[in-house]
Amino acid sequence: MEAFLIAVIVAATPFLFAATGELVAERSGVLNLGVEGMMLLGAVAAFATALTTGSSLMGIAAGAAAGMAGAFLFVIVALGFTANQAATGLALTIFGTGASGLIGKDFVGQALAPMPKFTVPEALADNAAARILLAHDGMVFGAVALVILVWAWLNFTRTGLRLRAVGDDHGSAQALGLGVLKVRSLAVLFGGACAGLGGAYLSLVYTPLWAEDMTAGRGWIALALVVFASWRPLRLFIGALIFAAFDQARNYRETLDIDIPSQFLSMAPYLATIIALVVISLASRRSDAPACLGRDFRPDR
Repeated sequence: MEAFLIAVIVAATPFLFAATGELVAERSGVLNLGVEGMMLLGAVAAFATALTTGSSLMGIAAGAAAGMAGAFLFVIVALGFTANQAATGLALTIFGTGASGLIGKDFVGQALAPMPKFTVPEALADNAAARILLAHDGMVFGAVALVILVWAWLNFTRTGLRLRAVGDDHGSAQALGLGVLKVRSLAVLFGGACAGLGGAYLSLVYTPLWAEDMTAGRGWIALALVVFASWRPLRLFIGALIFAAFDQARNYRETLDIDIPSQFLSMAPYLATIIALVVISLASRRSDAPACLGRDFRPDR
């Protein structure tokens, strides 16, 4: 059970990175369906950089930069030219899938040494809870810190309030001089960087190698997590752990004595998404989604 819980926390980390970034973008009123593509760009850039430079930190930075570059394309097309956001996001996913496969073709079959993990203090070495929570690499703690910082920023800072105002009523926000396009562009770029970090975690830590399409739909789950969390950062913890538990259950079927076909466990995260959305819609009379989510904005109108 201890190994399973550790694996769940590790598997939840890329979800937290990608979903937190997408949550910020959506709170500004932008729906970017290109998370999967940005994660793949981040994964291949991080792996290639870490392999050639020998530095995991350089790889992490490259992953974030690659995800941000993908988001920049989205900003130009969807925000600059006011193209349909959903179609642009889907195109970004297709582009990221193809580009990452092309860039990574020479790195298939190569592997990296995994990032070092923190050592549990001797005083807590015999404590199972301490081992489960502390025996991780720095990116795990970075993902947790990111969610907490985003929650605090959205709720307790002036810039966070401005971003939420833009997502709820971009017309009024523009009239107040908040600069809707600037706020949304920065939010989308931040989301891209976070998606890139999620991809970097996959290729540097989770499975320290490069494989084509290695995200395996995690970008889509991250999108579902934002809705599952009702656009509230702290709820992402619960959602990420639930989806990660389903994801890891198939690998620990014998350990956990689970007599369920592995195919069912593979589809369980997506089934849980549907169930969660139905429960949320039945339990709540109002939607917590930003009022302007997915709506185009033209300053001259």
